[in-house]
Amino acid sequence: MNPGDLTAPDIEWIALSPSLIVYGAAIVGILIEAFAPRRTRYAAEVVLATLALAAAFAAVVGLAAGDRGTSESQVAGMGSLAVDGPALFLQGVILLVGLVSVFLFAERRLEPAAHGAPVDSFAAQPAAVPGGAAEREAVRAGHTTTEIFPLLLFAVGGMLLFTAANDLLVLFIALELLSLPLYLLCALARRRRLLSQESAVKYFLLGAFASAFLLFGIALLYGYAGTVSYAGIRDVVAGNPASMDPGLASTMGNDALLLIGGAMVLMGLLFKVGAVPFHMWTPDVYQGAPTPVTGFMAAATKVAAFGAMLRLLYVVLPGMRWDWQPVLWGVAIASMVAGAVIAITQTDVKRLLAYSSIAHAGFILAGVVAVSEDGVSSVLFYLGAYSFVTLGAFAVVTLVRDAGGEATHLSKWAGLGRRSPLLAAVFALFLLALAGIPLTSGFAGKFAVFRAAADAGAMGLVIVGVIASAIAAFFYIRVIVLMFFSEPKAEGPSVVIPSPLTMSVVAVAAVATLVLGVAPQYFLDLAGQAGTFVR
Repeated sequence: MNPGDLTAPDIEWIALSPSLIVYGAAIVGILIEAFAPRRTRYAAEVVLATLALAAAFAAVVGLAAGDRGTSESQVAGMGSLAVDGPALFLQGVILLVGLVSVFLFAERRLEPAAHGAPVDSFAAQPAAVPGGAAEREAVRAGHTTTEIFPLLLFAVGGMLLFTAANDLLVLFIALELLSLPLYLLCALARRRRLLSQESAVKYFLLGAFASAFLLFGIALLYGYAGTVSYAGIRDVVAGNPASMDPGLASTMGNDALLLIGGAMVLMGLLFKVGAVPFHMWTPDVYQGAPTPVTGFMAAATKVAAFGAMLRLLYVVLPGMRWDWQPVLWGVAIASMVAGAVIAITQTDVKRLLAYSSIAHAGFILAGVVAVSEDGVSSVLFYLGAYSFVTLGAFAVVTLVRDAGGEATHLSKWAGLGRRSPLLAAVFALFLLALAGIPLTSGFAGKFAVFRAAADAGAMGLVIVGVIASAIAAFFYIRVIVLMFFSEPKAEGPSVVIPSPLTMSVVAVAAVATLVLGVAPQYFLDLAGQAGTFVR
C-alpha cells in the first residue's frame, strides 16, 4: 500500500462535542489529582466538573437547536455514533443528572467535622484497610477523596457514548467506560466501609458476567452479519446485505447465530437496567454504595441502558420483532410484579427504592414493547421524569441521620413528619410520584407508556402494570403514614441542615416532579419530536 492511499478519518467534531467536553474535563481532573496541592483539589475538581457538564449540556442544546435531532440527524465518527433525537434527548438527561449529582458528591456538611476538617460521604483513604491505622491517620489529616469527580465524569462520558453507539464494538467500549468508574465509586463509602466494599465486589463480579455475555453476543452477531455496524446487521437481517465478506460467507445468514447473539446482547443490557431475572445485584449495591453514588447510578445508568436497548431493538433488530417482543413481555411482567411484591417486605429505605427501581424497569419495558414512535417518546419522557424523582429521593435519604450515619432503617423514619415537616413532605412527593399519583411526573410517565402499549395491542401488559402499580402504592403510602402518623421515637434520627448544594438537588428534583406532572405536554411533545432514530 502506498502512503498516498491512506486517508485521514473524517470526524464530525461539533456533532461529538458533548462527549469530547466531558472526556477532556475528566482527563484534566486526573492531572489535577496528580499535580495540584491537596488543599486545592476539592474546589478545583468541583468547579471543573460543574463547568464541564454545564458546557456539555449547552452543546447538546445547541445541536438540538440546529435540528441535529430531527432533519439534520446523522451518523458520525466513521459510522460508529448516531447523532439523532433519542441520543440528544437522553444525553441531555444524563448530563443534567450528572450535573446535579456533582452537588451531592461535593456535600461536606452532613458528617460532623473530623479533627476540625469538613468531611464528605466518601472514605478519607479508600486504599486503607477499614478501621486500620492508615485510615485513622488519613481522617486525622483531613484527607478527602477528590478522585470521585473524574470518576463521575468518566462514567457520564461512557453513558453519553452508550446511548449513541451505532456499532457493537463502541457499545461494548461504552459499557466498560461507564461501568468501571461505578464499580470503584460503590466501594468508597466513609461509613460501613465493609458493606460498601462488598457491594462493589458483587457489582463488579456480576457486571463482568454481564459484559462477557454481551461480548460473546457481539461475536455471534459478527459471525452472522460479517459486520459490527448497526446498519450492516440490519441489512443482513432484512435479507439485502450491501457486501459480503468471503471469509464469513459460510456462516452469514445463520439464524441460530442471530437469535443467540441478539439474546446475549440483550441480556447484557437487561442487567444494566436491573430487570428480572438480572436484578439480583440491585438491592445489595444500592444499599452498600455511598448514597450520592446510589442516586446517580439509579438515575443515569437506567437512562443510558434503556437508550442503548431502544437503539438495538428499533434500529438493528426490528425485523426480529416477533422473536424478542414475547421475551420482553415476560421480562416486563416479572419485573413489575417481583419489584412491587418484594418491596413490601423491605425494612431498609435504600433497598425499598432498589426494588422500586426494578418495578419501574418493568414499566419502562412496557413502552419498549410497543414498537412505535409513541413507544419511543413515552420511554424518553418516563426516563427523564424517573431520573429526577429517584435522585431527589436519595438526596433526602442522605439528610436523615443518627450517630451511626444515615438512618436507613424504616423504623427510624417514624414521626419524621413531626421532626421535619418540610423534608418529609418533599420525600412524600417523591414517593407519590414513584407510585404514579396524578399531578406528579410519575403519573404522566406511566400514562404515556401504558397508552403506547395499549395502542400497540399489549393490553394484557397494561393490566398487569396497573395491578403492580396498585401493589407498589401500598408500600409507598406505608412510608408516608409512618412519617406523618407515627409517634417519633426519643432516640430517633435528626435531620441535618445541609449546604446549598444538597438543598439545590432536592429543590430541582421537586420542581421537576411537579412541573412534569402538572404541565407535561410541552415535554411530551419534546420527547415526541426526539423519537425518531437515524438509520
